[in-house]
Amino acid sequence: MGQIKVSKCPIEGLYIIEPAVHGDNRGYFMETYNQRDMQENGLNMVFVQDNQSMSVKGVLRGLHFQKEYPQGKLVRVIKGKVFDVAVDLRSGSETYGKWYGVELTEENKKQFYISEGFAHGFLVLSDTAEFCYKVTDFYHPGDEGGLAWNDPEIGIEWPALTGAYNGTASAEGYTLSDGTPLNLSDKDQKWLGLKDTFTF
Repeated sequence: MGQIKVSKCPIEGLYIIEPAVHGDNRGYFMETYNQRDMQENGLNMVFVQDNQSMSVKGVLRGLHFQKEYPQGKLVRVIKGKVFDVAVDLRSGSETYGKWYGVELTEENKKQFYISEGFAHGFLVLSDTAEFCYKVTDFYHPGDEGGLAWNDPEIGIEWPALTGAYNGTASAEGYTLSDGTPLNLSDKDQKWLGLKDTFTF
């Protein structure tokens, strides 16, 4: 094996990627992506685009997916801390509708690979977070879909978040444990739940 450790998650198609970090009194070096290491673990994805975002504490982005052009995503945090979540949307999957989450931080340097066929979202737990991700297909305007981040059927356990479900994806009434209000885009507060979005 090379410089990157790949571990399977309980849901097929999800992987935790951990780089080998080489540090001394000057700082550190690590490989964040190595095609050979990925292929040795059965991951043959080809990335076509790199994205980066910055979000402030309490921001929740998601749950997003592309309908006709699904994307695999390799995500990581280069500053701050987020709780990152994937929801299985693959028709016929034994884990359809199930979720898996992992804390990604600038300290643990973990990456999360989410195969095509999942919805994705994250909650910012630090004052700010810079989030980077590689994708296996381009962004297609008009192709984006979404799910309610708080759909009780999915039942994501977002850390440090309190509030009562009112039947919608509205952020109203939700805060982090330190009182920071939950912050969602207008669009992310209008997504519907799993049953109302899909009719499998």
